[in-house]
Amino acid sequence: MKKVFIGIDIAKDTIDISVLPSGESWTVGTTPTELPETVDRLAALKPTNIVMEATGGYETRLAASLATTGLPVAVVNPRQVRDLARALGILAKTDAIDAHVLALFAEKVQPKCRPLPTDDEHALKELITRRHQLVDMRTEDDSKLSQNRSTRVSQHSLSRLITKSMLSNMKSTTV
Repeated sequence: MKKVFIGIDIAKDTIDISVLPSGESWTVGTTPTELPETVDRLAALKPTNIVMEATGGYETRLAASLATTGLPVAVVNPRQVRDLARALGILAKTDAIDAHVLALFAEKVQPKCRPLPTDDEHALKELITRRHQLVDMRTEDDSKLSQNRSTRVSQHSLSRLITKSMLSNMKSTTV
């Protein structure tokens, strides 16, 4: 049985797909109607491994759909893929070339497919990120307060803003 490796390059509005060893490639949109068709088409190929890069969130919906279907999908660090491309002398960078390099990465490296995070894990990660943002905002506001020379501005404007911001954030996190 022939092993099939698929590389997927994801952008905001398009998905470029490359299949090895056949060399087949195509581009599809990312609309909710196109996504199930893409998953079905990929499932029909019975892939050994599907690789896509972590792209700041664009990959999440497709990766989840593929994993839910039982397909072996690995979301990898883009730097590793770029390093492979450079090692192979592939310096040009287009979506189609990136998809091909991802397919090569799937074939040569065969990264392990890890289970996707659960909804609770996603929620926890978002809460932690938000907490870091709030702590950074508070630190920045405290710094502005201590650097301000005008007591009127310090006592009235910034202090009220900090207090109001804290109360607002407390209400939004308890809901």
